[in-house]
Amino acid sequence: MGEKYSHSEISMIGRLYVIGVGPGDPELLTLKGFRILREVSCICVPKGREDGSSLALSIVQKVMNLDNKEIIEAYFPMRKTKQPQVAKADPSIVTSEFQASELDMRWQETIETICTRLNKGIDIAFITIGDPTIYSTFFYLYDKLLELNPELRIEIIPGVSSINASAAKADISLGLADEKIAILPATYTDNIKDVLDRFDTIVLMKVHRVFDKVLNILDEMNLTDNAVYVLRAGMDGEKIFKNIRDVKESDLDYFSLVIIKK
Repeated sequence: MGEKYSHSEISMIGRLYVIGVGPGDPELLTLKGFRILREVSCICVPKGREDGSSLALSIVQKVMNLDNKEIIEAYFPMRKTKQPQVAKADPSIVTSEFQASELDMRWQETIETICTRLNKGIDIAFITIGDPTIYSTFFYLYDKLLELNPELRIEIIPGVSSINASAAKADISLGLADEKIAILPATYTDNIKDVLDRFDTIVLMKVHRVFDKVLNILDEMNLTDNAVYVLRAGMDGEKIFKNIRDVKESDLDYFSLVIIKK
């Protein structure tokens, strides 16, 4: 940790590209992201389950042949919060010290795998769905990578987020002039009423677990008719509900959000 590299050694180290591949529609992958993915020889793919597939990888596979690429499947469970003790609303949130240490171990394995390639001068693309700067797994690794090598060359390539894609599909302007926008995970519903009062546009991410609670709150505040539910924007099975009372249990999905526009 903290080992210093000479300028000649730094020039030999590969570059790490963090690429947002969009919400699902392969045509939403940016030209820059596509170019870099075509040029690198190694792609790192984070997965939330060891036996699961990668949505990000499936998006890339639809637009280019990856037969000549090294694919690193980096498994680690997704941490739902940076502060485990405050996450009480969702039972899937990591709360125990054991679970937290397991996550740290998985992330450390990923860091070591990435650094091994970079130290050989191999450029790597770390792909993530949506945009890397919005609720992205990568930033749990970012500081740790720079701790190992402060001179590491990391370039973040933005992507189309599910927020942008959903608003476009629903024909909604997220903000105009001095309108205020709030984006928050819907699992943390304690302060939603306050947020609904103070902001003009509110985006509630991943509402599948608390949809009924959110609907009740919107009913109480007479905002139900201002809400749109978007399911799997840009993916197979995409649906847009402009009347969210029509949402059935079978429509509740991890890749879902509600936009409230006052």
